[in-house]
Amino acid sequence: MKKNRGRTGRKRRRKHLQSFMNGVNCSHKLEYIKLKKWLKDRGFEDSNLRPVEFWDTGRGLMTTKAIQAGELVISLPEKCLLTTGTVLHSCLGEYITKWKPPVSPLIALCTFLIAEKHAGAKSLWKPYLDVLPKTYTCPVCLEQDVVSLLPEPLRKKAQEQRTMVHELYMSSKAFFSSLQPLFAENTETIFNYSALEWAWCTVNTRTVYMKHSQRECFSLEPDVYALAPYLDLLNHSPNVQVKAAFNEQTRSYEIRTDSQCKKYEEVFICYGPHDNQRLLLEYGFVAIDNPHSSVYVSSDTLFRYFPPLDKQRNAKLSILKNHDFLENLTFGWDGPSWRLLTALKLLNLGEDEFTCWKRTLLGDVISATNEEQTLDVTEKICFFLIEETQHVLLQISQLKRDKENLKNHLALVEALRFEDMKILQKSAEILCNSKMATT
Repeated sequence: MKKNRGRTGRKRRRKHLQSFMNGVNCSHKLEYIKLKKWLKDRGFEDSNLRPVEFWDTGRGLMTTKAIQAGELVISLPEKCLLTTGTVLHSCLGEYITKWKPPVSPLIALCTFLIAEKHAGAKSLWKPYLDVLPKTYTCPVCLEQDVVSLLPEPLRKKAQEQRTMVHELYMSSKAFFSSLQPLFAENTETIFNYSALEWAWCTVNTRTVYMKHSQRECFSLEPDVYALAPYLDLLNHSPNVQVKAAFNEQTRSYEIRTDSQCKKYEEVFICYGPHDNQRLLLEYGFVAIDNPHSSVYVSSDTLFRYFPPLDKQRNAKLSILKNHDFLENLTFGWDGPSWRLLTALKLLNLGEDEFTCWKRTLLGDVISATNEEQTLDVTEKICFFLIEETQHVLLQISQLKRDKENLKNHLALVEALRFEDMKILQKSAEILCNSKMATT
């Protein structure tokens, strides 16, 4: 009898261990114990979610019971949320209300995060601050060497992001100086650029959407941010659907899932139908086999295969520009997009076909020759992008050997480029089949 019970116990233990095969349970770590206690004191009911360091997705939340579609995953009381209301009720409130011109809700939240992080053990938000990432992988944090390896459209957006955060810092310096009475140290050392970069990334990557009424003490930018401790440990998957909103009746931010989740599996939410370039730009990660992903074709690449002696060149360019056909030209999992094919069909119109350009934009077939030439050029562009991606992947592997300090950031760009390669190879296959079908 005794022997059997021991065997059952071992079986149970083995099953329990297997449940963590895909990650390491972090519930026992002091920072999570303190966070859970802090949340409980603010009215959070302990859920079935446990923090786990997953091998593939990093830190996330695992469920200890099966979750059915439509079920409430997590409900976080209003007292646990960090909003501009929280900031105004802090010692920063009177400085914000006095400051002219008014600061933005974004800067108010960033200022609060920097000030609370500086306060250390004295901060009421310390248990939350202690589990926030120390560093981020958004393009604004990447070295120029790494940014230069991003695909052209994303590289441009990364530079814009960097410029925007820098301008935000420069335009906020006077406001930061006005907070001097609150600090023993010089505000310039507390509210420096790297502190703002960290706070901006925290708000940009971790806030949930929550609309707040317009306050006169803030600028006219929408006040739609809320930092949601513990809830923000949930990772993104493009393959799930959730309903997430603030419930006015329960005064809690709630997430319900439309998908099932097995016991001891990671619980995912969806940040939106974003492609990998958007995910990397806004959140600093890449989703493997993302169904929403695509590879963008820049206008420079487009013109590379445009007949240089075409007499209607300028007219065609003008038409594409006026009808917004020079942006969002892509290859996806299902091959070249309709927009890309349409732009290329117009560029390949013969001299005698040019008068049909309106029909081309509507998707009409102009001639068999035009269709054939369009497929040829599309295939050439696809192969050019494959070669370019292979070249960048080679550069990345060399840099990973030479620059140990950039290894993590380089791995992120490498993951993006690998995903691009899969899409381009799939598109090349589709184009090959299309050409065979037309001959």
